[in-house]
Amino acid sequence: MLHPASLPGLSPLRSRLLRLRRQAIPSITATPAASTWPTTRLFSTTLPRREILDIAALPPRIQPRYRESTTSPLLSLHWPSPPRNVLIIPKFRAPQVTASTLEFAQHVHSEYPGANIVFERRIAAEVHESLPFPVYTADPTSFHDKIDIVATLGGDGTILRAASLFSLCASVPPMLSFSMGSLGFLGEWKFDEFKRAWRQVYMSGSRARGDVEDLQDPHTQAAAAAAAAVSNNSPPPPHPFNQTQSQQQEPPLLDAWSHVRGKSMGISRSAKVLLRNRLKVGVYDADGNDINSRLMPTSISEPQQNLPPAPEAQPPLQKKNRWRSNDPISPAFHAINELVIHRGPNPHLAIIDVFVNGRFLTEAVADGILVSTPTGSTAYSLSAGGSIMHPLVKALLITPICARSLSFRPLGLPLESSRVVLRLSEKNRGRELEVSIDGKRKAGVTVGMEIRVEGEMVGRGRDVCVDGECGGGGMDGGWVGGVPCVIRSPANHGPGAEDDDGWVGGLNGLLKFNYPFGEA
Repeated sequence: MLHPASLPGLSPLRSRLLRLRRQAIPSITATPAASTWPTTRLFSTTLPRREILDIAALPPRIQPRYRESTTSPLLSLHWPSPPRNVLIIPKFRAPQVTASTLEFAQHVHSEYPGANIVFERRIAAEVHESLPFPVYTADPTSFHDKIDIVATLGGDGTILRAASLFSLCASVPPMLSFSMGSLGFLGEWKFDEFKRAWRQVYMSGSRARGDVEDLQDPHTQAAAAAAAAVSNNSPPPPHPFNQTQSQQQEPPLLDAWSHVRGKSMGISRSAKVLLRNRLKVGVYDADGNDINSRLMPTSISEPQQNLPPAPEAQPPLQKKNRWRSNDPISPAFHAINELVIHRGPNPHLAIIDVFVNGRFLTEAVADGILVSTPTGSTAYSLSAGGSIMHPLVKALLITPICARSLSFRPLGLPLESSRVVLRLSEKNRGRELEVSIDGKRKAGVTVGMEIRVEGEMVGRGRDVCVDGECGGGGMDGGWVGGVPCVIRSPANHGPGAEDDDGWVGGLNGLLKFNYPFGEA
């Protein structure tokens, strides 16, 4: 048997402890019987499995359902079985965030058996040596079929990076975001709440009450219980707010979650989800050819910009730049923030013809023009003077950037029925402008080329299929489309508790909305 001091990778302190252990077991060290164990290796000397494995070995993605509530505009998250494959996306070049990432990954892996931790390739190479279990990685093209849920640790840019990994996908896994960046307007949770946040997301769907659609509302629960009591000719039970602790009974925990240790979060802790609308963007040349394949990452020198490959070029949809109402943008890039076309380094203003639903709207003479979602209304559009829109408002915003005309005001259009075309006017005299999608993809466009933008359809699966794909429950009534973001809920869920509207808090606390003059 190898002497403990000669084992590779052991610290002097650990070697000393092993020697003391051997001395405390004389039958192993002194008796002849010990010589029959020459190939035995003490379990305590087994080194951690610091491996990087391919994501192909993981089980397929689990599609959650999103259910409506009669008391909240948000949806509730319900897993058919516990999520298994967790993609963690931390902020780059932030040691504190990296340390928090390791803490979060170890907690999920140790407390929730069956959870698999997935990183982007660069992150996996940096952190796998610090984790005592294997991690998984792959190119972003494989994430859509494997990832059940995404956890981001950083600011708004980190959330955009996570969304960009699914920019070619009609359905996006739920996103649990911890605010650890410079602004964090989109981040819902503080990192010191990560145990409660993860448990709430993980346990959503672990309990069910038959046909009751709203699992969050105590009033709905009381109404359903009263109706059942009437049908059974029995007195109705007291309202949940008036019940004693002994009277409050929860439905049994589903078998798939029975392995989870600790106290159940209960049916009132179903995670709340906001489906953030996205834009569908296509870039076309003067002959109507799809040139999305020419879109490049905004920073190709950075290895972390390992985005999904651009789709292959498609045959022309329409000549002479006419976009019919039934012409799809396919394949399309999805943007959660905005599409921007600007003059770049050119000293002259850009001249862009704007069409809405096939009709000429205006000739924009400006530094550029933005088409943004309500989520993006607090980003570049806000800096350009655009209106602030709540993310639940289904709108598409057109905002000029430093327009020459003072009467060119921002416009709001219906998200799901508006199609916008931005075409480079011949008055640009051959100058090339730059188009960017969420700051992650860019391309140069010249005279005659156009950018086609429409809102992504979001709704019930029985009514809406996005790009031929019905996710989030499919055609059985689940919601499809958008980016599902887990919203922070109040820690004390009881009488009078309401949704924690981080959007309002962000306007006041982060953006200093309507901040009075002269106050510190």
